[in-house]
Parts: sequence; structure tokens; C-alpha cells
Amino acid sequence: MYPLDWVQRRKLRTIGQPEAAQLRRVSPVVWALGLTSFLTDISSEMVFSVLPVYLVLHLHLSPLQYGAIDGVYNGLAVVLVSLATGVIADRARRHKRVALAGYGLSAICKLLLLAAGGAWGYLVGIVGLDRIGKGIRTAPRDALISLSTPPKLMATAFAVHRALDAGGALLGPIVAFALLAYVPGAFDVVWVTSFVFAMLGVAALWLYVPTSVANLSSHDRWLSRKSISTLITSRRFLVLTGFAMLLSIATVSDGFIYLVLQEKGGTNAGFVPLFYVATAGSYMLLSIPVGVCADRVGRAPIFVGGYLALGVLYALLLSQSTVGVTVQVACLLLLGLYYAGTAGVLMAMISTLIPPETRTTGIAVLATSVALGKLVSSLLFGWIWETHGVWYAIVAFGGLLMLALAAAGMCLRTLGGADRNA
Repeated sequence: MYPLDWVQRRKLRTIGQPEAAQLRRVSPVVWALGLTSFLTDISSEMVFSVLPVYLVLHLHLSPLQYGAIDGVYNGLAVVLVSLATGVIADRARRHKRVALAGYGLSAICKLLLLAAGGAWGYLVGIVGLDRIGKGIRTAPRDALISLSTPPKLMATAFAVHRALDAGGALLGPIVAFALLAYVPGAFDVVWVTSFVFAMLGVAALWLYVPTSVANLSSHDRWLSRKSISTLITSRRFLVLTGFAMLLSIATVSDGFIYLVLQEKGGTNAGFVPLFYVATAGSYMLLSIPVGVCADRVGRAPIFVGGYLALGVLYALLLSQSTVGVTVQVACLLLLGLYYAGTAGVLMAMISTLIPPETRTTGIAVLATSVALGKLVSSLLFGWIWETHGVWYAIVAFGGLLMLALAAAGMCLRTLGGADRNA
């Protein structure tokens, strides 16, 4: 009787609310933050999409050197500032202002790239400063999304934001590719155009996102040492944060995947930025359907499924000594599916575990843990590739991913509320 009741509830949930109706219930704040991220990601991906080719194929850095830089780009800067800014935003209840500071810093860095020229040391420093801006803005932005959204729509809201974010990530490399095709080698034009889009993103945040959020302003509790202590000692919070970090260690960064595809496919280096376009396009198209599905059938299965898609990608890279266009496209689609099933869904899961007064701090703790995992991942993959070869690096990370998924599957059984969509 009970299993049949469970099946019936699932059926009713699935057919009870059309996807369009769920999207109409998403807060205007989420759409405004999505517009901000859309414009900012055009700016960021114009720069980031040319880095692997520029650093490895033009400056001839080793895989380990690139891994160190990629780790700084994806992990270290977030580790340095994310937790501190999360506490500041919660304590002062100034989520928008903290986010504005992060977006503004990243915008300024696009102009600083002009001054760096070809100086390697300055270039690395500016890229690191740009990522510090990302570390400042991410947690308060995600807190604003979750505080503006009822629990039943959490995955959908994050999916909407991530879809707009991915749309910017899709257009950024296209703009950079078009500019460099029209004016070969004119990286200064790319940097200036990137700055313009970054400033448009700052303007969207300033004009369209309210300073206060109803869910927080109506709450009478303030951030305190006791509330932080309660958060970080919560078993479910620690479990979710721990296995998210473990899975991030087992995740090969996009830049390395694109370099492997370029090497095995013999693709002209000038087309590598278009790999970012294909991934972002897949992510953008799948993000909202996957997010809506997560709110209907459960977030934990969707999250694990995203990492299974990444495992299939690893298997494709291992099984092919050379890759043609079909395999390249399949890998990029799988990478987009992985992002659609994990990025926003993880934020939805963690947001349901954290009370409003510590929401930004909790998200920042999670972001810091994942960033540390990415830093370790980039260094480890680059070291294995350089010392033993790319095949061994992929084998090692495939094994790590299997172990991490097995651990995550066991851990998710203890979460309960993180997957409850109400």
C-alpha cells in the first residue's frame, strides 16, 4: 500500500504543475540577477575562453604550470575571500552591496589587462584579482536567489539563473572569436569589449535588484557566533559540504578537457574557444528542464545523475585514442548536462538546510570547500599528466569519481531534508 501511495504522489507531482507555470512563479529578483550574470559571463568568458590556448599553445607552459594557474583561477581566489564576505553580508544584511563590490572589482580587472600587455607576472596577478571579485560576489548573489524563492521552487530558480549565466558563457567566446577573427591578435580589443559588458552587468545589478529581501528583512534574528556554530556543526550541512568537496576533487576542469579534446582530435587551436560555446549552449538548454525536474522528482537523484554524465565523458576520453567531431560534440554535450544537473541543484540543496540569517555564510562555506577541491583537482591532474601522461590522469580521475559517487550515494541517505522540496 505504501509503495503505491508513493508512486501516486510522484505522478501527481509530475503532472500537477506545468513547467511554464513554475517559471512564472520565479521571483523578478532571480531574473534580474540572471541578467547580471548573463552580461558578466559574456565579459568573463571572452577572457577565459582564450586562456588555455594562449597559455599552453602560445606561451608553451607545461600541463602542471597550467594546472597551477587553472587552480588559482577556479579555486584559490574563492577560498581567500568567499567565507569572509559571506559573514560580512550576513552580519550587515547588505547582500546587494557586497555583490556589487565583487562585480565591480572584476570589471576593473578587464581594463587592467590592457596595462599588463604580455608581462606574465602581471597577467597572473590580474587574473587572480578578477577571481577574487568572483569570490566576493558569488555567495551573496546565491543567497539573494534563495532568499527570494520558496523552497518548492528552489532548484527551478537556480536553474533559471544558471541558464542565463550559461547564455552569457555561450556568447562570450563567440564575441572573442569574432573579434580575433576580424582583427587577428588584437587582444586589447577583446579586453575593452569585455570591460563594457562587465559594466553593463554592474548596472543591471544596481538598477534592478532591490537592496533588501523580504524573507530576510522580516526575520528578527541576526547573525551571531551561536548561529554560525549551529550551522557548521549541523550534521546534514557537513555531510553535503563534505561530499561536494570530494566530488569537486574528482572533477577535471573544463580547460583540461578542452586541451585533451584538442590534442586527440587534432583540432586547430583557434577553434578551442568554440568548445566553450558548445558546452555553454548545452548547459543553457538543459538547465531549466533539469532544474524543474529536480523540484518535481527529487534533487539528490538529479545531482548524482549529473556526475554520472561526467563519468560517461571520462569513459569516452579513455576509450578513444583519437576523437572525431561526433565524439567531441558528445563530450561537450555531456559536460553541459553535468553542469545542468549539479551546479544549481547543489545550491538548491544547501539553501534548504540553512536558515535565512546564516544563508550567505553557509553558501560561502560550501563554495570554499568546492573551490579547495577544484584547486587540488587542477594541480593533481596537471601533475599526473606531466609525469605519467594524459591517459593515466584520466584513469586516476575516473577511479576517484567512482569512489566519490559511491560515498556520495551513502551520504545522501542521511540528508533527508536537503532533498525535500517543501
